[in-house]
Amino acid sequence: MDKLSLAGLLLGVGGIIGGQLLEGGELSILFQGAAFLIVFGGTLAAVMLQSPLNIFIAGIKMGRLVFVTPNLSPQKLVYQITSWSRQAHKEGILVLEPHIARNSDKFVKKGLQLLVDGNSAEKIREVLEIDNHTYEQLRFQSARVWESAAGYAPTIGILGAVLGLIHVMQSLGEPSKLGAGIAVAFISTIYGVALANLVFLPMANKLKMLILQQIVMREILVDGLIAIASGENPRFIESKLQGYIP
Repeated sequence: MDKLSLAGLLLGVGGIIGGQLLEGGELSILFQGAAFLIVFGGTLAAVMLQSPLNIFIAGIKMGRLVFVTPNLSPQKLVYQITSWSRQAHKEGILVLEPHIARNSDKFVKKGLQLLVDGNSAEKIREVLEIDNHTYEQLRFQSARVWESAAGYAPTIGILGAVLGLIHVMQSLGEPSKLGAGIAVAFISTIYGVALANLVFLPMANKLKMLILQQIVMREILVDGLIAIASGENPRFIESKLQGYIP
C-alpha cells in the first residue's frame, strides 16, 4: 500500500470538509447524491465514449497501482543480470535456460529465450525494442484515461450546476428555498473540480511516473541481455547498468 498516495487523498478530502466546518457551513450539504451522479456518471460516459474498450479497461485496472505500487528495484535487477552474465561467461549461454521457467515476467522470459536460442545481439535488441515500444504506447494511452477524466469532470460539474439552477428557478415562488437551492446547485461544480484536481489528474501523473520507472527496468534488461549476447565482461556489464540507477 502506497501510504503517501492514501495520505494525500485523505488530506485533500479532509481539507475541504475541515474548511467547510470552519466557515460555519453544514457538513451535510457537501453530500449530494444527485450532484455526484451527474458528475461521476457524466465523466465516466465521456471517457468511455472517447476510449477504445481495451484502453479503457486497462486504464481502470491501472488505477489500483496508485495505491498498490508495484515493487520496482533497478538495483536488484542489475544484480540479477550481472549474476546471469557471470554464469554465461563461465559455462555458456545455455546455462541460463532454467531461469526462463523460474521467471514470471513475460518480458524477461522472452528476452532470456531469445538469448538462449543463440540470437545475435542485434536481433535481440530489434525484437525487444519493438515489444518495449508497444508496451510503452499501451501503458501511456491507458494512463491518459485518468487524464481525460480530469479534463471532463469540471465541465460536467458546471453542467450539473446549471441543471441545479434550473431547478431553483422553478422554485422562485418560494423565496425561503432559494438560498439552500443555489448552494446545492453549486455542489456539482465542487465535485467536478475536486475530482479533477484531487483524484483524476494526480492519479494520471502518478501512473505516468510509474510507467517511466517500468520502462527504465525494461531498458536495463534489454541492455543487459544484449551485453551478455555480445560476450561482454560481467564487471563491465554491471558498471554499465549501474548508470541507470540515480
